[in-house]
Amino acid sequence: MPSRPSSVLLLTIGATLVAALAGIVELGVSGGVHPAHIAIISWLVLAYGISGLIAWRLRPASRLGPLMVLAGAGALAGALSWTGGDGIAHTVGQAVDVLPLVLFVHVFLTYPSGRLRARPERLIVATGWVAALGGQLAAMLLGGLRPHRMTVLDRPGLAAAVYDTELAVVSAVALAGVVLLVVRRRTQGRPLRRSLSLLVDSFAVGLVMIAVLLVVGVLGGPAFPVVQRISLALLGVAPIAFLAGLLQARLARSAVGDLVVALRGDPADLRTPIALALRDPSLDLLYWLPRFGAWADEQGRRVTPPADPARITPIDDEGAPLAALVHDPALRDEPALLAAVTAAAAIALRTGRLQAQLRANLEELRGSRARVVAAEQRERQRLERDLHDGAQQRLVALSLSLGVLQTRLGADPEAAALLTEARTEIAVSLAELRDLARGLHPAVVSDHGLAVAVESLAARAPVPVRLTVDLPGRVGEAIEVAAYYVVCESLANIGKHAQATTATVEVFRTGDDLVVEVVDDGVGGADTERGTGLRGLADRVEALDGMLRVWTPNGGGTRVRADLPCG
Repeated sequence: MPSRPSSVLLLTIGATLVAALAGIVELGVSGGVHPAHIAIISWLVLAYGISGLIAWRLRPASRLGPLMVLAGAGALAGALSWTGGDGIAHTVGQAVDVLPLVLFVHVFLTYPSGRLRARPERLIVATGWVAALGGQLAAMLLGGLRPHRMTVLDRPGLAAAVYDTELAVVSAVALAGVVLLVVRRRTQGRPLRRSLSLLVDSFAVGLVMIAVLLVVGVLGGPAFPVVQRISLALLGVAPIAFLAGLLQARLARSAVGDLVVALRGDPADLRTPIALALRDPSLDLLYWLPRFGAWADEQGRRVTPPADPARITPIDDEGAPLAALVHDPALRDEPALLAAVTAAAAIALRTGRLQAQLRANLEELRGSRARVVAAEQRERQRLERDLHDGAQQRLVALSLSLGVLQTRLGADPEAAALLTEARTEIAVSLAELRDLARGLHPAVVSDHGLAVAVESLAARAPVPVRLTVDLPGRVGEAIEVAAYYVVCESLANIGKHAQATTATVEVFRTGDDLVVEVVDDGVGGADTERGTGLRGLADRVEALDGMLRVWTPNGGGTRVRADLPCG
């Protein structure tokens, strides 16, 4: 990282600029230059010079500071033409008269690094430099822009054409810079920080004013001096906006103490105070979860960090990844602010990571429970099919064979009685197998839907049941099976323990939930924590992100309600 320039160097450069400006102002006053024009040139030199020196001091890694100082010096050099006559100073001033405008374009297009990184930027700025220096020198060599000592070939008409072409090219360069800023805005989005957004907007305005100034210069006319002063005055706004951003960054760094106080209260939302300290509403917090080997957000959901390294600031905990801030890329130009905020937030982020880890564990547990329920459902279906297609079919075949044998024996009453008893036992076994298969997996739900399945349960219930089913259509099979078991287990408990005389079963949709409610008039006393029936129901419902509740006052009956999400 480049070393910070010494105060002596910066003070020397600043004092030189101020002294040179004082001399130029004296030349302008003695030469009869309009006071407004003298004030505007002074404004440009001071705005770019002072802003550049401050930026150079605070951000030595960026070339923008020295480039801004050079732009201020360029404006100063252009004012040498105020000396008049055909002396060397006047000739130098004429030779670099248009160059400051190209320097302004250079500053605007290379913010914040001060470097030309992309090919379009290099092409635009190189074209401007060639036009501003080469075109100006060519026009002077052809005898234009007199008085000076550089005329080689006296062709004033050709010189005027070259000069107009030069102004047109530099104007096109400025407009191309506007297009480049617009393309950046579309591809990268509007800057999320207000000071940066104002700065970029001031760049665009400055480029437009450069183009307007040069077009009016080509066309000529009495309006040129007014347009020139307005344009140059507006060009001085950009470094002031830049200074405001630097000042805001310094103030933000001093406000880190407020962040420490806010984080001491162990806030549930860590993102908000950190975003306020960084002045970046787009900020996101990511946590590194070693157990999962992945990044997660504050809710424990796995996320993929952005590919742009300028948007990520990692935070370590004794050398191991702890968290990361995903922020506006412009914050990379404020490393001291980022370092102060990350240091202040590190302790609170450890707690935040623990919370994210717990949420991720909870999310993993939910997923695991859902997978267990799905696997159990598939296994139950397989067993139900095996019983239906295997054991039940063989028992039915055996019963038919015994019936045929009983018909053939006919006259032997003892054998007939034994065969009748055997067929009765087979019928009982078949009934038990069907009940077992239905308990493993209610095939009626898969084949005919929840409404028909619940009606079959109500018909076989041990007490009279008042049934209400209001379902506009089918929902997921896992939801329907869970609802079926809620009704089945509740009716079985009513028959075994409730001593009830009647029961009510309601199944209906409300919003995105399927609601199953079973009420009896028995003695109450049911408990989801004792026994395996209701606890198993609760586990099955909760595995689907649902909720099972039981109201059971002693002597007041029992009410079981399951809410199952089915949206």
